[in-house]
Amino acid sequence: MIAPIRVGRRASIAAIEESLSQGRLVFLVTQKDPRTESPERDDLPTIGCIAMVMRMHRVGDGGMKVLVQGLIKARRVGITQTHPCMRVSFEEIEDIEPSELSGECQELIQELRQNLDALHKLGRGPGNDTVMVLKGVQDPGRLADLTAAQLQLPASEAQKVLEINDPVERLRVVSGLLKRKLDSSGSEEKRPRRLTRAQREGFLREQMRQIRRELGDQTEDDDPVAELRERIEGLDLPEEGQAEALKQLRRLEHLNPESTEASNVRSYLEWICDLPWNIETEDELDVQEAEKILDDDHYGLKEVKERILEYLSVRQKNPDLKGPILCLVGPPGVGKTSIGKSIARALGREFSRIALGGMRDEAEIRGHRRTYVGAMPGRIIQAMKLAGTINPVIMLDELDKVGADFRGDPASALLEVLDPEQNHSFRDHYINLPFDLSKVLFLANANLPDPIPSALRDRLEIIRIPGYTAREKTEIAKRYIVDRQASQNGLNEDEIHITTPAIKALIEGHTREAGLRELERKVGTICRKVARRIVSGEITRTTITPKGLKRYLGPPRFKSDPELTEDAIGCANGLAWTPTGGQVLVVEASLMKGKGSLILTGQLGDVMKESVRAALTYLRARADSLGLDVDALQEQDLHVHVPAGAIPKDGPSAGITMATVILSLLTGRPVRRNVAMTGEITLRGRVLAIGGLKEKSIAALRAGIDTICIPQGNAVEIDQLPDEVRRKLTIVPCEDISEVFAVALAEDSPPCPSAS
Repeated sequence: MIAPIRVGRRASIAAIEESLSQGRLVFLVTQKDPRTESPERDDLPTIGCIAMVMRMHRVGDGGMKVLVQGLIKARRVGITQTHPCMRVSFEEIEDIEPSELSGECQELIQELRQNLDALHKLGRGPGNDTVMVLKGVQDPGRLADLTAAQLQLPASEAQKVLEINDPVERLRVVSGLLKRKLDSSGSEEKRPRRLTRAQREGFLREQMRQIRRELGDQTEDDDPVAELRERIEGLDLPEEGQAEALKQLRRLEHLNPESTEASNVRSYLEWICDLPWNIETEDELDVQEAEKILDDDHYGLKEVKERILEYLSVRQKNPDLKGPILCLVGPPGVGKTSIGKSIARALGREFSRIALGGMRDEAEIRGHRRTYVGAMPGRIIQAMKLAGTINPVIMLDELDKVGADFRGDPASALLEVLDPEQNHSFRDHYINLPFDLSKVLFLANANLPDPIPSALRDRLEIIRIPGYTAREKTEIAKRYIVDRQASQNGLNEDEIHITTPAIKALIEGHTREAGLRELERKVGTICRKVARRIVSGEITRTTITPKGLKRYLGPPRFKSDPELTEDAIGCANGLAWTPTGGQVLVVEASLMKGKGSLILTGQLGDVMKESVRAALTYLRARADSLGLDVDALQEQDLHVHVPAGAIPKDGPSAGITMATVILSLLTGRPVRRNVAMTGEITLRGRVLAIGGLKEKSIAALRAGIDTICIPQGNAVEIDQLPDEVRRKLTIVPCEDISEVFAVALAEDSPPCPSAS
């Protein structure tokens, strides 16, 4: 038989440790008086059991948990060692083998089996599998031993059974013990059962409630269950929701109010009652008033405003129109998040924002199932509860920053939320009831559309917001930023005035961004320094001029003019797109003695390197028409470099810039400093369309360039460029690279500095 034993005394622990190193055998005996802490020879019986230690596990209090298997019954002959543990000599005790089973023995076996069945039916005996095993045992001694092990006898009675050598006598004693336990179990069944602690507490609480009602300290209105029932009946829930809420309410009535399950059910019902199942605000459909609100809050953002006004116009014609799902894509700081509040104000709706940046758990969207501890609804249902209406404006902030891991993919969970054909019956895992999201106006924003999964991107109406032009930034600063920063820093309009030329100088010399965050920080710096001068008594008011900017912000960090101060050989202005807006990059090339190698530096990506090789192949193939000496290139190395070498660069749109730089270097014709270009080149010299034209054209204008060469395929986008860009830039669509050369390369002129 195998049994677990807990070992705690030092001597017993030492005995187990020594047995593990020497055969794993131990002599197990009971103790005559369990209160004796250090038993001696006379405190222990002479008859015990030889067992094998099968497994040992140490526990935190210094003791052991040991799994032992009994082998034989033995008698202690002598003690050969007492420290650190007892070591004994023993002799095996063998049962008296009966020649044949007598009639009395047969009757004892039959009676014992019947009593085992009766005890099992009362639920007080061994399990069903153990009873089946005992019924199959025919040996009286073994049957007695196995039955005694199941009776949980006191140590003294178990020791008496162990010391009986006659198996029939042992069976008779065990049968009597079994019958005694059966009689005691039957009498317990007849006695009324005692109340459990939970039942007793439930009765006492009910009595307390009745006493408080009689004293007038509590009325029926104070009953939380009655309050929930009243709230549920007052809701216009769908049929499925009404049935589920009443079902959970009936469960709550029969639960102990202090139990964890009652708390969970109550929390679930409160969530159902707090959700706006049919509470809807009336839209403000006055298009002129909505346009005024949008213009008051934000300058520019023409395309976004037009889309909202179109929605309002259509709502007047079709009141059942489902809300659009718009995604505003643009660089940081252009007002993608703040426009959401303005749209809600223009529509007369509530506004709620959900930050998706860094979200990796699907349960954040769909909620947790109520089987989990601490379960709660997802962010969508939480936003609806916070808004308090069924048709709010919900901003999904930083949609492109959603991640995925072993807990699921939140972007996949958003597929149902953002699908007008499915979101009328959205099921949160916690609420587990259909909830209508079709009337919600979802607005998402992102810096880049590419990280958004294609299935989710297909459900979005993407509106691109490029960076602001210098004129737009000036107007925004005058209308909003200066007053806001002055107010935040405790200044009034009489104490500080920043002139328009100073704002322009600040934008051109101290910021270089597509958005407005750095501009707002610089204006805040000026306001703080002015506030300090006023508090110290140095001045009472001030007017900031372009010359006065140096006192507060130091010398300008950026030049408003192009990087090229004059026409140069082997240098050209290229236009690049970055997540923060457009940028002007100066591409340089130089020739040196060598073996015809091509050297590329500036952390160029594979696509940009291929653009350089494609441009060089085109020039070599047309060397005769372009007047180039191809043989001379075999003895020279060509080095092409794009500055800002710490920043990785890639993409095909620098192809025509590379071709222009190399041709300028080989022919000695300078590139005009006021010209920038963007476009992909093919081996036949065709100029292919590129992306990010808005951002690139704004960057060219910001850098002081007045002419840009673009692919003919992008000519359709010129009308969509900001008015200031179209007015101040000369935009030349080119279908062939020769057209770019005609614009960008100056005619033969007096010697110019070269890139080398």
